Amino acid sequence: MIGQLSPVDFKMSPDEYLEWEAQQDGKYEYENGTLVAMTGGTVPHSQIAPNFSSILIPHLRGKGCKVAISDAKVMTRSGKFFYPDLVVSCDERDRNARDYLQYPCLIAEVISPSTEARDRGIKQQNYMGIPTLNTYILINPEQPQLEIYQRQQRTWDYVLLGPSESMAEGSPEDLIIEIAALGLEFPLSLIYENIDLRANTEDTDP
Repeated sequence: MIGQLSPVDFKMSPDEYLEWEAQQDGKYEYENGTLVAMTGGTVPHSQIAPNFSSILIPHLRGKGCKVAISDAKVMTRSGKFFYPDLVVSCDERDRNARDYLQYPCLIAEVISPSTEARDRGIKQQNYMGIPTLNTYILINPEQPQLEIYQRQQRTWDYVLLGPSESMAEGSPEDLIIEIAALGLEFPLSLIYENIDLRANTEDTDP
């Protein structure tokens, strides 16, 4: 999702925000009383989360997990509300959640020029403060590149999986992605299935 400052110029409490947003046509994130309007992104950006969810859903079937993309809010411990591009919760306390999730185990954000600072800044900081979260992933929609943070007790392990010379033609190399907390391994190419990476960086005539 692409964020921009909302024209709403008054402060709200979390309860006021939830009541107000439920009556709006658009989606708004909430930070310390300030609203951030969520707008659309590119076609490749919009393909990433469904591709990822199609990997997660069959793997998690029967395990009591929720997999949601784009429209599910997450409330952080500091009372902020964000819309991740993809969120997974396997916590029983989220079983009957309707307005937002509080106990995610995995969150993924698809970065863009307008959201990258927030995804790496205030969002990452607040997501990592959620005790149940053990995996945070940043996904580049323009090239086959993932940044994966995985919790290891009191620290976070970080790995960057990116393009190599073998990807020069725009086809992702089948690196194996491992999400240890979910017992999941899959090839990187599945994240970018049916996305023409070459077209993302080339100028085309209308």
